[in-house]
Amino acid sequence: MVKVSIGIPVYNVSEYLRQCLDSVLIQTFTDFEVILVDDGSTDDSFRICQEYVSRDKRFKLIHQENKGLAGARNTCLKHMAGDFIAWLDSDDWLENDYLERLVSTQAKTGADIVCIGIKTFMNDEFYMGSHQDKYGAFPDHVIPKKIAMSDVFWGIYALISVWGNIMDAKLYKGVVFSEGLNYEDQGNKFKLYLNSKKIVGIPELGYVYRIRSGSITQDGVTNFEKILDGKIMQVTNLEKFMYYIENANYEVDYFHSLYSEWLDKQVQGVDNNWDENQQKEYLDFILKRKKIFENYSSLR
Repeated sequence: MVKVSIGIPVYNVSEYLRQCLDSVLIQTFTDFEVILVDDGSTDDSFRICQEYVSRDKRFKLIHQENKGLAGARNTCLKHMAGDFIAWLDSDDWLENDYLERLVSTQAKTGADIVCIGIKTFMNDEFYMGSHQDKYGAFPDHVIPKKIAMSDVFWGIYALISVWGNIMDAKLYKGVVFSEGLNYEDQGNKFKLYLNSKKIVGIPELGYVYRIRSGSITQDGVTNFEKILDGKIMQVTNLEKFMYYIENANYEVDYFHSLYSEWLDKQVQGVDNNWDENQQKEYLDFILKRKKIFENYSSLR
């Protein structure tokens, strides 16, 4: 059995894929396998994946009809055999000691989740986040579970994406990513935190996140309909989050308060550049969900 399984969903990223896969090849920690899932690419991505599989026996390739990012992740999970699981998006890349830092920290701390800071690459420039500095504010860099899970609302610590960490593979038992939906990280990663016993954050940078036009997270950022669809998806994920919290009876009052605060912030987030009908449509949706949540909370 290998120490780390790296899952890489691939879809039409031929322009960036070699940089991604090369960053895995040069890792200073070598006890890993790579599960590549080509999710029905129509460019040269599948052929590029084949090149790396032929070069290194640690690389394994599965091709499937397009199922979306969550569907590709679920296929990765079916083929992973490592003690720990890591994810890498196929347009991102890793610093060469990324795995070494994560694995050595896990060995020292016994954590079942070890996170590291990310830096963003956009328009040919690097942007250094401040979230990794915040990991150092916690004693021994141990992040309280409640704080890690609250990042689903605010993203202060960059802990919602499934990449940027290693996790004990046991945490994934019974976990399935929700297919056919965007923001699958927000709607699923909290399940892993809920089952975890110790979360450690390394106050350094190791994962490089590329922001590009046409990516799932950036597509349509100036388009009202897509913004509204994204907000609907966020609310759907947060309502699912609250359902899990309540069933686990974990810090329910705390997270009820956070969700109420989050909804209030969304009411204040109306864009003045939208026309009157768009503003009304957005507000009607948020206020309706807020009223439903308040009515439900009053019954507890």
